[in-house]
Amino acid sequence: MREQSRLFVDAGADGSRSGWLVQRKDKGERSLSEVYGSVFVSGRMSPLRHLLAFSGPGYMVAVGYMDPGNWATDIAGGSKFAYTLLCVIMASNLIAILLQALAARLGIAGDRDLAQACSDAFPRPVGIALWLLCELAIMACDVAEVIGSAIALQLLFGIPLFYGTLLTALDVFLLLLLLNKGFRFIEAFVMALIAVIGGCFVIEIALSAPPLGPILRGFVPTPELVTNPELLYIAIGIIGATVMPHNLYLHSAIVQTRAFERSESGRRKAIRSATIDSTVALMLALFVNAAILVVAAAVFNAHGRTDVQEIGRAYELLSPLLGVGFASVLFAVALLAAGFNSTITGTLAGQIVMEGFLHIRLPPWARRLLTRGLAIGPVLAITALWGARGTGQLLILSQVILSMQLPFAIVPLILFVSDRRKVGAFAIGRPWLIVSWIVAGVIAALNVKLLADAAFGTG
Repeated sequence: MREQSRLFVDAGADGSRSGWLVQRKDKGERSLSEVYGSVFVSGRMSPLRHLLAFSGPGYMVAVGYMDPGNWATDIAGGSKFAYTLLCVIMASNLIAILLQALAARLGIAGDRDLAQACSDAFPRPVGIALWLLCELAIMACDVAEVIGSAIALQLLFGIPLFYGTLLTALDVFLLLLLLNKGFRFIEAFVMALIAVIGGCFVIEIALSAPPLGPILRGFVPTPELVTNPELLYIAIGIIGATVMPHNLYLHSAIVQTRAFERSESGRRKAIRSATIDSTVALMLALFVNAAILVVAAAVFNAHGRTDVQEIGRAYELLSPLLGVGFASVLFAVALLAAGFNSTITGTLAGQIVMEGFLHIRLPPWARRLLTRGLAIGPVLAITALWGARGTGQLLILSQVILSMQLPFAIVPLILFVSDRRKVGAFAIGRPWLIVSWIVAGVIAALNVKLLADAAFGTG
């Protein structure tokens, strides 16, 4: 039986108190209990040192915003519609910055990750339903990781797609090795791979030399985004690939790896540093996503190749169209780095969701093999029946599924961070609450539009 106690928030430096919080004593009920509070943060640190101490979780979250699923939607969008969808990437990134800041606030101010907060607040049947939806989102994300990693192995080493898909199950050993070295080492590894991805695309942008004017115009929305069903489908796929529901669960948990001062002033500093960390990291993700689309537009669309949707096809055409032999290799290296990174964060998100909703603890290797096994099945079937083209379409579909799950994570998150009983004095004010509900409403409306187009055959 779970032991609970109502603990008053520690008094701040000014003697003020910020409200009541429900906190479980049992260490096993904490988010990622094996690394909970493992990174020391002192309230006496200078603002810069405090920020550096909190740097890391934001980059782990940013990984989900540049995973192989993003590549598929960005390549398809850039190839088919040139720079038109840059505005969607920008909007998605701004939405991501807002939502991840709210997730960090919940973890720091409420001492709960989103899965635990949902389990506490909702009846058991609702909690189970939310858990199933989140697991579906993680499976969709895992499908993208499997396909992306398998394609990268095929492109770099000539491993057939079918066998490359099977090999992706072995990445569990990479995660176990990193977990044994500590959470800071995981963060450093993730940041190093992000640097590899970013570096590859800096070179790709330089090689493709895209025109500045069309790029700038691409950041301005057009009515066609809503009136063109095909454009809307890819746009929603970009939103799903960018703003991932399981990232909200992940961020609200991993900010608790910091052993910050549990006073009002300490929490305020922690929220500020965590928000800056995730905002900077997500701006890097914006660059990567925009770079993929820009390269696709400048290389494929500009040469009349508007039919390029598969990652493998993009690899084959990149070097010939650019006239540079190593352009395709850089593309594949960045893809493999993205697949490795997504493996780490996907596993941690799965652990957080299962423990938070069901209070079931599985060893990381068991959890990884379970989720990866569920993802490998459909990928193997699609590969055997339809080959690379089928996997490319499955990749985009997986991102649309992710977008469909978003409201079921966003709505509880907004409810919790606006409730003073959950986060005390750190409840968001009315202006940010209104913006947050508008974001949730827009995402829900876009999903309804997409479903209506599919149901009535308008797409």
